[in-house]
Amino acid sequence: MKKLKTNIDKWLDKQDKRWQGLPVGKQHRYALYFFVIYLLLTATVIVKIWDDAGTSQKGMVIEPIENPVLKNLKTNKNRIDERK
Repeated sequence: MKKLKTNIDKWLDKQDKRWQGLPVGKQHRYALYFFVIYLLLTATVIVKIWDDAGTSQKGMVIEPIENPVLKNLKTNKNRIDERK
Protein backbone atom coordinates (compact mmCIF):
# COMPACT_ATOMS: atom_id res chain seq x y z
CA MET A 1 0.00 0.00 0.00
CA LYS A 2 2.89 2.35 0.77
CA LYS A 3 4.40 1.65 -2.64
CA LEU A 4 1.12 2.56 -4.33
CA LYS A 5 0.94 5.79 -2.33
CA THR A 6 4.50 6.74 -3.23
CA ASN A 7 3.90 5.95 -6.91
CA ILE A 8 0.77 8.13 -6.93
CA ASP A 9 2.64 10.94 -5.14
CA LYS A 10 5.49 10.76 -7.68
CA TRP A 11 3.03 10.83 -10.58
CA LEU A 12 1.17 13.81 -9.10
CA ASP A 13 4.44 15.67 -8.50
CA LYS A 14 5.48 15.01 -12.11
CA GLN A 15 2.12 16.28 -13.38
CA ASP A 16 2.38 19.37 -11.16
CA LYS A 17 5.85 20.14 -12.53
CA ARG A 18 4.54 19.79 -16.08
CA TRP A 19 1.65 22.12 -15.25
CA GLN A 20 3.97 24.69 -13.66
CA GLY A 21 6.23 24.45 -16.72
CA LEU A 22 3.44 25.63 -19.01
CA PRO A 23 3.20 29.34 -19.79
CA VAL A 24 0.56 31.19 -17.78
CA GLY A 25 -1.51 31.92 -20.88
CA LYS A 26 -1.70 28.24 -21.75
CA GLN A 27 -2.66 27.40 -18.16
CA HIS A 28 -5.51 29.90 -18.34
CA ARG A 29 -6.64 28.53 -21.69
CA TYR A 30 -6.66 24.92 -20.43
CA ALA A 31 -8.53 25.95 -17.28
CA LEU A 32 -11.08 27.81 -19.41
CA TYR A 33 -11.54 24.78 -21.71
CA PHE A 34 -12.11 22.45 -18.75
CA PHE A 35 -14.57 24.89 -17.18
CA VAL A 36 -16.53 25.24 -20.44
CA ILE A 37 -16.67 21.44 -20.80
CA TYR A 38 -17.87 21.18 -17.19
CA LEU A 39 -20.59 23.78 -17.83
CA LEU A 40 -21.74 22.00 -21.00
CA LEU A 41 -21.96 18.64 -19.23
CA THR A 42 -23.84 20.18 -16.30
CA ALA A 43 -26.27 21.99 -18.59
CA THR A 44 -26.83 18.81 -20.63
CA VAL A 45 -27.64 16.78 -17.52
CA ILE A 46 -29.99 19.45 -16.16
CA VAL A 47 -31.82 19.76 -19.50
CA LYS A 48 -32.11 15.96 -19.77
CA ILE A 49 -33.56 15.66 -16.27
CA TRP A 50 -35.93 18.56 -16.91
CA ASP A 51 -37.06 17.01 -20.20
CA ASP A 52 -37.58 13.58 -18.62
CA ALA A 53 -39.59 15.08 -15.77
CA GLY A 54 -41.68 17.19 -18.13
CA THR A 55 -42.54 14.43 -20.59
CA SER A 56 -43.34 11.83 -17.97
CA GLN A 57 -47.04 10.99 -18.15
CA LYS A 58 -46.98 8.74 -15.13
CA GLY A 59 -46.98 10.03 -11.63
CA MET A 60 -45.00 8.37 -8.94
CA VAL A 61 -46.10 4.76 -8.72
CA ILE A 62 -45.94 3.30 -5.26
CA GLU A 63 -46.15 -0.48 -5.17
CA PRO A 64 -45.19 -3.08 -2.61
CA ILE A 65 -41.73 -4.51 -3.03
CA GLU A 66 -41.68 -8.13 -4.16
CA ASN A 67 -38.88 -10.45 -3.21
CA PRO A 68 -37.64 -12.05 -6.47
CA VAL A 69 -36.49 -15.17 -4.60
CA LEU A 70 -39.91 -15.82 -3.12
CA LYS A 71 -41.65 -14.92 -6.36
CA ASN A 72 -40.10 -17.89 -8.19
CA LEU A 73 -40.42 -20.24 -5.22
CA LYS A 74 -43.30 -22.72 -5.34
CA THR A 75 -44.94 -23.08 -1.97
CA ASN A 76 -46.33 -26.28 -0.55
CA LYS A 77 -49.42 -24.46 0.64
CA ASN A 78 -51.28 -24.76 -2.66
CA ARG A 79 -50.17 -28.25 -3.64
CA ILE A 80 -52.99 -30.75 -4.09
CA ASP A 81 -51.14 -33.80 -2.73
CA GLU A 82 -50.52 -32.03 0.57
CA ARG A 83 -54.23 -31.85 1.36
CA LYS A 84 -54.83 -35.58 1.10
